[in-house]
Amino acid sequence: MAAATIIIMLHFTKMNGAGNDFVLIDNRAGLVHLNRNQIARLCNRHRGIGADGVLLLEKSSNSADFRMHYFNADGGEAEMCGNGARCFARFANRITGAKGKIFFQTPAGVISAELKEDLVTLQMTEPIDLRLNIKLAVTDENKVVHFVNSGVPHVVIPVPHIDDVNVRGEGAAIRYHKMFSPKGANVNFIEKCGDKKIAVRTYERGVEDETLACGTGIVASALIFAATENASGPITVIARGGDELHVGFEKTDSQFRNVTLTGPAEFVFEGTIDL
Repeated sequence: MAAATIIIMLHFTKMNGAGNDFVLIDNRAGLVHLNRNQIARLCNRHRGIGADGVLLLEKSSNSADFRMHYFNADGGEAEMCGNGARCFARFANRITGAKGKIFFQTPAGVISAELKEDLVTLQMTEPIDLRLNIKLAVTDENKVVHFVNSGVPHVVIPVPHIDDVNVRGEGAAIRYHKMFSPKGANVNFIEKCGDKKIAVRTYERGVEDETLACGTGIVASALIFAATENASGPITVIARGGDELHVGFEKTDSQFRNVTLTGPAEFVFEGTIDL
């Protein structure tokens, strides 16, 4: 007698935050255990659902309301995702009825989110390891770059015209640079568009390509812009997907506190997939 085939049907919700798209799964029961290959398959745009990452809504192990478990498209776990966190907050509101401020646990610390219709404002963890004017040898060129950890590590590079940047090529070279090993860093190219406005393009580790938006990258870019241009907040940031997001903060000398990220989080569709 042939062995029975076990078919696991997984229910999911597809969302996007400023074009950065995610698969969200309710795992409060703790029954969903995805391996790296399964996560990569879910994110595959030809053989799966298609996404930049997977978010699991889980029970918190501390005083937060929920735990956000985030995986990049390659199946690797990441500390934090700003666009994903906004989607996570709206997802938690829809399936649990959570209202007001929602607090959730991440490896980067406890994040809070406040919903205002389809906009979500995140209270980010305090940025660390701000380093300006780093001289970096990349291929045959010496670059001056900036660095900050806004929940995950980010390199920020001001350029005159971001449309002229080879984001995939230059981003990969810096992302894998020995200075940022072993974890690597995301890479953001920013163009000044006004006294308090920038445009950004991001090479995102784990996706290993340019994405339409990266929440922590938008925060990192705004903070570096504020530090190098002596600008006060909020800073408006235009993501590659065309959405405008807003980064608020308090700045004292080189210290940033009370950092917020406000932007859209949209439901796309729901479904089930055979794992």
